[in-house]
Amino acid sequence: MIRRASLVLVGALMGATAMSVIYTATLPAEAAGSSTYRELSIFGDVFERVRAQYVTPPKEDQLIENAINGMLTSLDPHSSYMNAKDAEDMRTQTRGEFGGLGIEVTMEDELVKVIAPIDDTPASRAGVLAGDFISKIDGKDVRGLKLEEAVEKMRGAVNTPIKLTLIRKGADKPIELTIMRDIISVKAVKSRVENDVGYLRVISFTEKTYDDLEKAILKIKEEVPADKLKGYVLDLRLNPGGLLDQAINVSDAFLERGEVVSTRGRNEDETRRFNASPGDLSDGKPVIVLINGGSASASEIVAGALQDLRRATVVGTRSFGKGSVQTIIPMGEAGALRLTTALYYTPSGKSIQGTGITPDVKIDQPLPAELQGKLENAGESNLRGHIQGQDETEEGSGSSAYVPPEAEDDLQLQYALQLLRGEKTDPSFPPNPENAALKKADLEP
Repeated sequence: MIRRASLVLVGALMGATAMSVIYTATLPAEAAGSSTYRELSIFGDVFERVRAQYVTPPKEDQLIENAINGMLTSLDPHSSYMNAKDAEDMRTQTRGEFGGLGIEVTMEDELVKVIAPIDDTPASRAGVLAGDFISKIDGKDVRGLKLEEAVEKMRGAVNTPIKLTLIRKGADKPIELTIMRDIISVKAVKSRVENDVGYLRVISFTEKTYDDLEKAILKIKEEVPADKLKGYVLDLRLNPGGLLDQAINVSDAFLERGEVVSTRGRNEDETRRFNASPGDLSDGKPVIVLINGGSASASEIVAGALQDLRRATVVGTRSFGKGSVQTIIPMGEAGALRLTTALYYTPSGKSIQGTGITPDVKIDQPLPAELQGKLENAGESNLRGHIQGQDETEEGSGSSAYVPPEAEDDLQLQYALQLLRGEKTDPSFPPNPENAALKKADLEP
């Protein structure tokens, strides 16, 4: 059922719209022509002029890094150069763990607000509470910092101390806590039981995703007898992507056979195909996948595989539409090059680049009054310089990326629950695997 591969996925650490499916590799480079080297000589001349004559002395390393990024971002929105810090942040993200305190935070009134401390972490053991405001970090005011800057200050090496100053409602003075950082594991999958339905929310595709999913399904089975369990909701909304091998494994968790995804580069011999193996963790129970404009990359691989193979019904709105593959190539001084090298295709042979996954059942989620006019639809097709998809039209990709905080207000989730319980019907549910949408070549004897 589960395979191990050297596939990795990376994206922005904060506020990502779409992460990229990538794998690590060292690739041979073809020699450039003489005219190219003449152009590089001109670049060297320009660099020397700027370094020597610009009105204020520039930082040479930043000049070079910005020049490299200028070249890469002119190709597409997902190719870029990562310096040593960015590359390490990428590795931290894909591991799904880091040295820190264990709190979920947001920014409010220029202070860091604690949404919730994670159970059994340094923050929860030290007495940090949901609703606390962090006003100072190591004695320095957080006002003026961006959220990611504050988060960066709270993370650090394991077994190093940090001093937080908290403002708590009802307390007559600020509370000061000294906390020792520890390894914080971020859950990739959250789950719960909705009476007779198992709810599985895949937050991101890190190294921990498949293992977290397997544990979540086993826990649901323990809570709900098999004869009472109507099925599962697999929620991929607001999931910006992650590791390719984890996307394959999550798809495989609900499949017995069939191609999950293929990737195709500029040369025919670079095509790679990934297939499911026997063993369905859900024991064949009905599955409904939820997607919206925040479902991108690895999320779309899962949704596309389960939809094409007729293993699940997809409910929601059109996904982000990021169907490109990035290779991470290690560079000197621990930096790395993130370069688009291929596109991926669903089992039916369809590229979702610039088009996204179209749900079997379209259910729009209205925005609350305070957000109307403030949220733009997210989509690859809206990104300047994106690679034109082979099936891309003026309609483009993406949709609203809003999910209500309360389940009772979540129209997409409620519709999925009603389908599973037989309270609503739709021609697409339950899907018939015998009608799987396969490539023509797969149908020929």
